[in-house]
Amino acid sequence: MEEELKAAFPEITVELIEGSGSVFDVVVDGTRIFSKKEGGPDQYRRFPEEGEITTLISQLKA
Repeated sequence: MEEELKAAFPEITVELIEGSGSVFDVVVDGTRIFSKKEGGPDQYRRFPEEGEITTLISQLKA
């Protein structure tokens, strides 16, 4: 996912912060755009699909 984000958004800083339990959030400019744990039924306990995070960031920046 890091490579995909850097390719789509060269100006972006990607930071991995170690957690536990294979749970993670994706936060852009202080806004959580994806949560593996707290995203509702369609996001709960799943890994984002290829291109999904890139699309969410693009929508946020639009």
